[in-house]
Amino acid sequence: MDSQERLTQFGQRLLRARKAAGLSMKALAGHVGLSANAIKKYEHGANMPTSANLLKLAKALEVRTEYFFRPVNVTLERVEYRKRSGTSQALLNQVTGDVMDQVERWAELLTLYPDSVKPVPAFALPEALPTQVSTDADIEALAEQMRNAWALGMNPIPDMIDTLEARGIQVITTDVPANKKVDGLAGKVGDMHVVVISSNYPGDRQRFTLAHELGHLVLHGRLSESLDEEKACNRFAGAFLLPEAALRQQIGAHRSAIEPRELYMLKHEFGVSMMAILVRLRQCGVISEALYKQTLLAFNGAGWRTKEPGDPYLQEQTIMFEQLVYRALSEGYIGESKAAELLGQSLSHFHRERKLGGMDAIAHQ
Repeated sequence: MDSQERLTQFGQRLLRARKAAGLSMKALAGHVGLSANAIKKYEHGANMPTSANLLKLAKALEVRTEYFFRPVNVTLERVEYRKRSGTSQALLNQVTGDVMDQVERWAELLTLYPDSVKPVPAFALPEALPTQVSTDADIEALAEQMRNAWALGMNPIPDMIDTLEARGIQVITTDVPANKKVDGLAGKVGDMHVVVISSNYPGDRQRFTLAHELGHLVLHGRLSESLDEEKACNRFAGAFLLPEAALRQQIGAHRSAIEPRELYMLKHEFGVSMMAILVRLRQCGVISEALYKQTLLAFNGAGWRTKEPGDPYLQEQTIMFEQLVYRALSEGYIGESKAAELLGQSLSHFHRERKLGGMDAIAHQ
């Protein structure tokens, strides 16, 4: 990389980090004691900051200095946000910046593995899926077919993140405060599918977002024009997380009344919100439209549409990236410094984490 390419790369990364931090040029300049014009020249690839100013910029933007010079530069394509109306572009920039940082670290880590080692499986849909999906019944059948193909049976799925990651879908969690405006996003990096969820939501909402995004992958190119894709993906998500056969077994084939406690217990068994379960009961014909509307009114009156009662369903965690960093370290593909950099930790913090209170790595003879 020549000097101009280095300047250009630094400028692009500075611009992205500034937007991700939600700062204007003037605001960033104020944080680091520079002029807005100096920031502009950095971002346009005209100047490179001194070492002292580089450290100030990294601190103000809450990134490591290595971020500005990371050798891997990837493109997140086919990005689709799951957001509410009125979501500001500034908030989307923050989410995208955080996601791109994580995606780049993922991509760099994978390049450090030998070509003969494939630590992440390639995503592929099961064979013999229908070419045309025209009705809600078709969506229900497709969700059941996916569960069967992945050997999930009809029982609750204990870990949606693990279910997707084990089949080649990269799951990323963003900590950017979204104020209930962004559930997540989906996209592609090369051949890898990426799904992003927000850490600001309870586990049941995260799981529904993951199942919804899986619905997009499964239904892509199969939906008839008569079906709305977002509604179809919601239907798929509900059927994938809570199949009709399991629902009927748990709660009965037909009900003339329903106790809120029953919905709460099902929520914690299947990891689906009480509201989503209520919708499934109507979709599967277990309750009438009249009972659905009556219960919905009760939900609204109790304020459960915005905050459901009782303990929230616990969030799931993705640990695959960290596992693969330690695997690469153990196999000698990377050293401690690179491992700490990939994990976004200081070397001293990484040493403490690695030692587990004093235990060194186990050498296999």
